[in-house]
Amino acid sequence: MAPVSYLRSPARSSRLALRPARRLRATAPKRPRGRFLAAGALAAVILAAGAVAVIYASSGASLSADDTALAKVALPLGGGKIVSVSAVSGPHSRPIPVQVRGDRIWPRALIPAHENVSIDAVVKRPGWISWIAGSSEHLRLTLITPSASLREHYLTLRAGQPIVLRFKQPIRVISYGPPGRLVRRVLASPRTEIRLHRIAEAGTLAVAAAPRSWEISAPAVVSWFPAGSAATAVASPAPGSKIEPRTSITLTFSRPVSSALGSSRPPVSPATPGSWHTVNGHTIVFQPTGYGYGLGARVSLGLPKGVRLVGGQTGTWLVPGGSTLRLQQLLAGLGYLPLSFHYSGRSVAHTPEAQEAAAVHPPQGTFSWRYGNIPDGLKSSWSPGAAGTMTQGALMAFQSDHGLTTDGVGGATVWRALINAAVAGKHSTFGYSYVTVSTGSQSLSLWHNGHIVTSTAVNTGISSRPTATGTYPVYEHIAAGTMSGTNPDGSHYSDPGIKWISYFNGGDALHAFTRAQYGFPQSLGCVEMAEGPAGQVWPFTPIGTLVHVV
Repeated sequence: MAPVSYLRSPARSSRLALRPARRLRATAPKRPRGRFLAAGALAAVILAAGAVAVIYASSGASLSADDTALAKVALPLGGGKIVSVSAVSGPHSRPIPVQVRGDRIWPRALIPAHENVSIDAVVKRPGWISWIAGSSEHLRLTLITPSASLREHYLTLRAGQPIVLRFKQPIRVISYGPPGRLVRRVLASPRTEIRLHRIAEAGTLAVAAAPRSWEISAPAVVSWFPAGSAATAVASPAPGSKIEPRTSITLTFSRPVSSALGSSRPPVSPATPGSWHTVNGHTIVFQPTGYGYGLGARVSLGLPKGVRLVGGQTGTWLVPGGSTLRLQQLLAGLGYLPLSFHYSGRSVAHTPEAQEAAAVHPPQGTFSWRYGNIPDGLKSSWSPGAAGTMTQGALMAFQSDHGLTTDGVGGATVWRALINAAVAGKHSTFGYSYVTVSTGSQSLSLWHNGHIVTSTAVNTGISSRPTATGTYPVYEHIAAGTMSGTNPDGSHYSDPGIKWISYFNGGDALHAFTRAQYGFPQSLGCVEMAEGPAGQVWPFTPIGTLVHVV
């Protein structure tokens, strides 16, 4: 069997070969319309979020330091309002009163330079952005107030040259003058140099300066010296001025202390408890302790040869004595006056410091008589706060009891003894005597502690040598002695063994003298008594007793 062939017919094959191929159209798949809407919404959200972010970023206020004020507030975009501001300073958060002027915060009172300050402010945002960032914003700023310092503290100046103060930073306010009495100036514009007129060849000046007009600063000391090769020193307080018993004296040298003094320190006169301290390379200070120099003292320093103290009229300082009123208060309290003193408030503490302070500034209070039956002459001689014979006599009595010169003058030694007695509570137990001598009746009356102890006839001075009238304190008190002088005819007399003598006015004295009779002017100015009455009177008339002659 013949094989079967499956060949295509030529005609069909030819048709297939010549038929052009069909073109296929390339088309994207069909998308739903909702996808286009979603993409647009997303873009809008992104744009809105960006706008909100920009608005939020610009909605914040800021608080920063300022070149003139304490601080300033930058308000948010579109405005806003400062609702409240507060400030505190220092480690104990001391409140600082402040005020807002425009966008700046100013202190209402002076505050220290170089002080830690914390400022809190609350700012209200505009309503159109408050829904995004909140209605208000709390701001806080911590800063240190600016400070300024001097470039030089020791100046050497030629004759006529002014004092030039140079600062490391520009300043807007400066205070200068003697320590404790500074004059404050606010400058029209910041400056780094201030010129001052020099009123002395050398001296010391306290200077306080600050970069802001609302600041205060601790004073620094500037000293100036005359040009030359010799070492010079200036003192503070200035020599010749009045000081308190425990005022420190500062010496500043044109050269380092080690060069001017070596290891020694100037002696202080009068000898005063205390010590020298080194402040810096050019300055030392003497700090008295205890009673200090003493009331009424004249203080001087012994500088070595080759060191000249300049800047004062003298090389000494004067400590004023205590007041007469306080002297009377102390004498009354110690029993040397016939009066008591009553404090209006608290009494003065029994310490040297308190007693010395009271001596200069006496406390308030009142005096009252300690006894009844006060003699009229004694009453009329009393005047609180005024020096007089009664105060003089009482002070002489105190001096006599304490081994001091009985001059009735309240010098440094006397004030120290008075204060010692007040602190120790050492009172007189003698009481108070008063002697009245009548030249008219030729009689003597002795009053003591409110009672007449004795009355006796006396002989006062003859017409050519009368007993002087007035009131006098007894200044010498001896049991027996020689009395001498000149008679009216020019001859001299000398009477030994005279008993019971109390001198009260020059050569006039109360004493015993034997006469045939008494009650007539027979003496040469003295007040003579018989020995018996004179012996009774003498123990009651120690130094300081007042003798009133009428």
